Amino acid sequence: MTITRRQVLNRLGIAAMASGLSGLATRVIAAGTSREVITASDGHLVLPGDFVFDGMDEEKLAPILDRHDISREEIRQPCNVTLLRDGERVILFDAGAGPLFMPSAGDLALTLDGLGIAPEDVTDIVFTHGHPDHLWGVLDDFDELLFPEAAFHFGQAEWEYWSDPDTVDTIGEARAAFAVGAQRRLDAIAGKTSFFTDGDEVLPGIMAHATPGHTPGHMSFEIATGGDPVLVAGDAVTNAHVNFEQPGWPSGSDQDPDLGAETRARLLDRAATDGLRLIGFHLPGGGIGRVERTGDAFRFVEDGA
Repeated sequence: MTITRRQVLNRLGIAAMASGLSGLATRVIAAGTSREVITASDGHLVLPGDFVFDGMDEEKLAPILDRHDISREEIRQPCNVTLLRDGERVILFDAGAGPLFMPSAGDLALTLDGLGIAPEDVTDIVFTHGHPDHLWGVLDDFDELLFPEAAFHFGQAEWEYWSDPDTVDTIGEARAAFAVGAQRRLDAIAGKTSFFTDGDEVLPGIMAHATPGHTPGHMSFEIATGGDPVLVAGDAVTNAHVNFEQPGWPSGSDQDPDLGAETRARLLDRAATDGLRLIGFHLPGGGIGRVERTGDAFRFVEDGA
């Protein structure tokens, strides 16, 4: 492997910043002789409440937000990147936001450094979808690939959606920049990307499940751990309050709100029925926990709670 000047400078910068970093949000959830699954923080998003709550029944929404101490005006969402160590493979599920999306996000390289993982150590990145906080982190401050040794794995339908030049004109003004940014990053990784569809084994022990609605080709993944299987849900579930108490409510954060609600209800039902451990990109406590039924609804129980 050839180390470039960019990689040397980038590593020095990461090490300097990581030395002052505290509170790395990482949780080991399955360990064995060859497999270990944790989450690594990429920081958090700060979003206007209307981005998520607009169109919901305000009278029914208010007590849910009160119970969870959530502001109606502004919502802060943690960003949890799933990391699988499997023998010689170091696999990320999504690449984080990178340096250009939001000041409060883009910390993944720092978190990985705190775990003793250099960007060059990452062998594979498997994407749930093409939104900025999941895709834009493939490029660094130098506008070069942050993970130069990685192979990339993308759902076929999701890739086709974001690479379609018409998407920027059909996605809506509020998300037009998402499409422009996605196209640039897909161009950067195109030569190193393989594609999969629903039901495919993306990598050994990693099964893809189509969970559309948040985006047209959104994917979740079931990881075989030798014990409890782990369901990496991406943004099929985006919060631990409204999504669980009212999974059938359409959410403004989903590109197709009705399909997103249908997918979410199905996914939570399966996680609760089968006792799957769930990882949500924007769920609290490192994003790792279980789904429990409460009457006709659900609740998220963080690992260790």
